[in-house]
Amino acid sequence: MVMDMRSGEVLHSRNADTRLHPASLTKMMTLYVVFQAVEHGELTMDTVITIPKEAAAEPPSKLGLRTGQKIKLRYLVRAAAVKSANDAATALGFAISGSESAFAARMNRTARALGMNDTTFKNAHGLTENGHLSTARDMTTLGRHLFFDYPEYYNLFSRITTDAQLREVSNTNRRFLRAYQGADGIKTGYTRAAGFNLVASAIRGNKRIIATMYGGRSTAQRNEKVAELLDLGFSRVPEHVALRKPSKPPYTPGVDAGRIRNAERAPERSPLPRLRPGSEVPEEMLVAMAETIEATVTAVETVPEATGLPEAAAVPPPPKPETLVEMAGLAEDGPAVPRPRPETLVAETAAPERVVVERLSTSGDRHWGINVGRYASRYQAERVLLQTALTELGTLDEALRKVKHSARGFDANFVGMTRDGAALACERLTARNIECTTLDPAS
Repeated sequence: MVMDMRSGEVLHSRNADTRLHPASLTKMMTLYVVFQAVEHGELTMDTVITIPKEAAAEPPSKLGLRTGQKIKLRYLVRAAAVKSANDAATALGFAISGSESAFAARMNRTARALGMNDTTFKNAHGLTENGHLSTARDMTTLGRHLFFDYPEYYNLFSRITTDAQLREVSNTNRRFLRAYQGADGIKTGYTRAAGFNLVASAIRGNKRIIATMYGGRSTAQRNEKVAELLDLGFSRVPEHVALRKPSKPPYTPGVDAGRIRNAERAPERSPLPRLRPGSEVPEEMLVAMAETIEATVTAVETVPEATGLPEAAAVPPPPKPETLVEMAGLAEDGPAVPRPRPETLVAETAAPERVVVERLSTSGDRHWGINVGRYASRYQAERVLLQTALTELGTLDEALRKVKHSARGFDANFVGMTRDGAALACERLTARNIECTTLDPAS
């Protein structure tokens, strides 16, 4: 299967719907489920996982985990993505769902949500098992979703080596990554039953192609064939096409979220500390505080919505108490004296001040940006911005392109980004030898 990553258009296929053994291509789905779990707060990349005996017993390729060993989730993710470690993949499955069968069930639910209708998973690692089958079409679909749904993790698949805590591990796909121009992922797979499999993605200019091959006779023959498929894709697509991202599957708490096992998590409750001796608030004070708060909330809820007319008055928010002692009306060195309850809430009706809003951001804290160079003309800067946006679709798709003119030239900037988004975009552009600096809100 050969596909234009940008649009999802199939450029070439042969036997793409034949159900075959995917081998370690399976780990693409294992990692997709892990990224989904992290996204929705089931666990974090720093969650410490206790290795179960089932994971430690997996055959190679493996990281060398031992039963009862503790390791952060991020290192298991790296080992599964780069080293294709079977013990790491199994540990991830147990950590999220508690058993291999429960995790496989979640993998299959996710596969259906992604439209992978000819895929059945039986385990998290991809070692040969009766009924554990997929197709070239489904794996291409999964690779495209990994790229668009979790761009912040996609760089894992292009790392030649990475730190997996126990040791530094090398990428099973390093030969292809080094040999093919623009290659930056995704995943290899091999078993005797499957042969040599590969899902590969590469970018050249504004074009990005993804190709999948099953059943190669050797690593060299597989890499050569996939290079031909990618070349075919690049030759058939135009430089510019409309971007059509795949729809991210819905997440249903209680159905998708499994019961996290073997993980050291933060406590479910965080009780408030007790007050120091002598400063306990009497029950009647708490009742008075509750009544005051209830009266304030009721008054705010009954104020009519602002319409621009003089009678649409605004109720000022109640003042914030500095401490619990102040809230209760207690003096540090005096008796408890409750503050009088207000008889009424007076609303001022002064005409609202006119404010000119230049730009409204609804995405929250999007005051950061990046600069990708200074150029002699506005045309050059705009051209670089467009090329860069198409090169780094995952992190720059929602950023605004802006050319800033000064006496020194035309700065090509992306703005309207979060701090983390700007940092991630710069990391990925720098890895492609594209000049990039972050712009803070004061820039």
